[in-house]
Amino acid sequence: MSIFDNLKNKAASGIAGAVSGIGKETGPKTITFERLPESVEEMKALPQGQLKSVYDTAALTVCALCAYAAAPQIGIEMLNFLKGPQPLSPHEIQFLRDRIEGKPYKPFSFFQGATPDNDYTPSQPYTITIETNPYTYQNEGYATMHLRSGGADSPRQVQLRQQGSTGQWFLWENFLLSDIREPKSQNPWA
Repeated sequence: MSIFDNLKNKAASGIAGAVSGIGKETGPKTITFERLPESVEEMKALPQGQLKSVYDTAALTVCALCAYAAAPQIGIEMLNFLKGPQPLSPHEIQFLRDRIEGKPYKPFSFFQGATPDNDYTPSQPYTITIETNPYTYQNEGYATMHLRSGGADSPRQVQLRQQGSTGQWFLWENFLLSDIREPKSQNPWA
């Protein structure tokens, strides 16, 4: 095989990779919840509970984290549903506890209207916008979605993985719980 044949093969594989990205959901999408689910059964009953869209699974991840802030066991059940065939590990459960304990406002910060000035109280109905970027579908079968927090300067990510047999999108990794600005009521310098 000549060097030119090798270059043609690389170019062809690049085109095939670009073609495989066609048909994937892109751009910003806003999802609205009249009320947040309070159990895994309520989550499954929502239209988003089918987990057929990367946007739906990302939005439900925020809902599950909000539930965890109020009732950890219910939040864990919801997250295990979103994780599909791979439930939360003990390490992931400890991570949740470490990141949310004493800071239950963190997951609420992703809903519109939630800012440090109003102690991250979202507008109602609960509305969340999820975005993609050119690297969202960089790895086949995975999607990295971007969500903006009212307490952070840059978007946070959640990575999802598609199950081949069902086409459903499941939670793979959660990068939403980094620290954000303190709510005004907890900030002694405000």
